[in-house]
Amino acid sequence: MSRSAWAAAGVCATGRALPQSMHGSAMRTPARTPNLDPDTLARWVDALPMPQIARAVEHRAAPDGSGKQVPFYRVPMRATAAKAHRDLPPTNFWSYGGVVPGLQFETRSGEGLLVEWANELPKKHFLPIDHTLHGAEKELPEVRGVVHLHGGRTPAESDGYPEDWYASGESRTYYYPNRQDAALLWYHDHAMGINRLNIHAGLFGLFMVRDQAEDALGLPNGKYEIPLVLADRDFTPDGQMSYPVSPDPAAPWVPEQFGETHLANGKLFPYLDVEARRYRFRILNAANGRFYDLSLAGGGEMVQIGSDQGLLAAPVRLKSLMLAPGERADVVIDFAEHRGARIVLKSEPFELVQFRVSAQAANDSSSLPTTLRPVQRIAESTAVQTRRLTLDENLNKVAQSMGMLLNKTPWHAPITEKPVLDTTEIWEFVNLTDDVHPIHLHMVRFQILDRRRFDWFDYMNYGKLRFTGEPLPPEANEMGWKDTVRVNSHTVTRIIVPFAGYAGRYVWHCHILEHEDNEMMRPYEVVNS
Repeated sequence: MSRSAWAAAGVCATGRALPQSMHGSAMRTPARTPNLDPDTLARWVDALPMPQIARAVEHRAAPDGSGKQVPFYRVPMRATAAKAHRDLPPTNFWSYGGVVPGLQFETRSGEGLLVEWANELPKKHFLPIDHTLHGAEKELPEVRGVVHLHGGRTPAESDGYPEDWYASGESRTYYYPNRQDAALLWYHDHAMGINRLNIHAGLFGLFMVRDQAEDALGLPNGKYEIPLVLADRDFTPDGQMSYPVSPDPAAPWVPEQFGETHLANGKLFPYLDVEARRYRFRILNAANGRFYDLSLAGGGEMVQIGSDQGLLAAPVRLKSLMLAPGERADVVIDFAEHRGARIVLKSEPFELVQFRVSAQAANDSSSLPTTLRPVQRIAESTAVQTRRLTLDENLNKVAQSMGMLLNKTPWHAPITEKPVLDTTEIWEFVNLTDDVHPIHLHMVRFQILDRRRFDWFDYMNYGKLRFTGEPLPPEANEMGWKDTVRVNSHTVTRIIVPFAGYAGRYVWHCHILEHEDNEMMRPYEVVNS
């Protein structure tokens, strides 16, 4: 069964369709060199690597006028080569700091930092640029970059606005105040029109925010806390990354990219030696378009304790865990009852990581409290405005995707969403497409209110929003603070958003990167009252 067939057929236990459309594969042309068959690779021969930790080079004055000295980091974007598997030649990647995933930041809530992001990439791109896309015109430099801290409550001038890109040989210094709760954030490229290519090339990394409230819980830490970055790719037999193109050489964009092989912290089919005790996994889906439905072979239990913006109010016990692109999960797995076992983390039909549990008993001083952190639900009555926003797709005569839009509005149109700083709004996403879209809002955190199916035919033909079912509350593991929400097909998904933080110009977009690069992104502006 092809990857598209798996995507179309896959349904998880709750009845949610696995959200990969078939459009991307439908538009592919046969590769000149067939992609590597992952079944030809030996499994579980490489150890799961841990991300390298970023180190400050000096301290400088914070730009907020506080007079504080804060850590200053310099991170180069540069080409590198690394072995994704023991039996493959080194793969060419682009990286933050010479490693993929990029250097991991270890930070504390309320303690700001400065990062100089230096573009030291080659002048030519090694992936196929589509010059028909807005922001990727031929007259622009091929290689451009700008860094966004996904999930960061960041001043607008440091948020990585897509048009604030800069070319090779230039750099920008951004300030991250870290005025937010402990959470796993991540940083990645956000350059207009080529974002999907730059992230595919390897431009992403983790950014950990910690605080005293989290420290006091006694969760597994140190070597028992494992960052896990997942991303799918295709490779050629000589170990280089392959990226799909359309049949039109002048317009190579495709609506989605799904790979047959899966990198975990930059390795294919890695293993991790674990003791027979609790481990904490900080999981990121860094794929361009793949939704991971994670489970343990044999039906083992996972306990989710956090989502995008930090800890949940209480642990949630799961047999499977859905993660859309851009989403994160904080998960505890207890291996105490599995001494000597080999347990595989999978996303059907793919195997991702093998856990090799020691046969020896282990001391475990960690804890898993029944309550984690208060998450007060926001009353709908606090919202000063409700915005109804559609998710749209343009199809050609043979039902192939020609691009996506938010609220039927292209990127370059005037800004239409202008929430007032320190007010709360409800945003209703009306998904008119056949895909599930992970919608991400920059700078803010929000809560999911509900999802409700509607009659697509009535809406498209008569402009009438007629619901066909009752509102469904978010799942238990979605009840915390979020910054990315899965918006199901032919469903209205409502979120409630406190616009706390900073005034300025930000963006909201689909985090399927091929959609984002082809108009499924819009600016919004937080204005002072």
